[in-house]
Amino acid sequence: MKTRDQKKVIIAETQELIKNSKNMMFVNFTGTGVEDIKELKKTLRPLGSTVRVVNKKLLRVSLEKAGVACNPEQFETQLATIFSTADISEVAGPVFKFFKSKEKKGFNIYGAYDMEGKVFMDAVTTKKIGQLPSREVLLSQLVGVLSAPISMFLYILTERGKMVEAK
Repeated sequence: MKTRDQKKVIIAETQELIKNSKNMMFVNFTGTGVEDIKELKKTLRPLGSTVRVVNKKLLRVSLEKAGVACNPEQFETQLATIFSTADISEVAGPVFKFFKSKEKKGFNIYGAYDMEGKVFMDAVTTKKIGQLPSREVLLSQLVGVLSAPISMFLYILTERGKMVEAK
């Protein structure tokens, strides 16, 4: 059992993480091994994310002190929190891929909280965001869609020019 001073230190550290985060993602890691959690931490570290396991009551106190309207005690099982300075779409993708690979072990996404919009996103919404392609892929798809009509028009002009030269 932790002493009052140890709990104060944990709350202060958690408040600092909350203050520096753009969003938080809540995951259930029941049945997930230590090596798997280390793999997730290693994957998320370059994205500016930190994975922490904090007692739900201490996390609730930290969130209340930070002015965040989210109660982590609503989740029934063990809870790990991913604090991220990156956009939710950048973090949700790798977490969703990890979730898909560890689904049978009990790892599950509970939801996310957007600090800027002060909105809690449920598990379904968070998983849908995680399934989206990366920003670069979406931009390249958009460029492809926008350039297709121009390419087709140029092809038609080229073929028409060949027909005129043949006569």
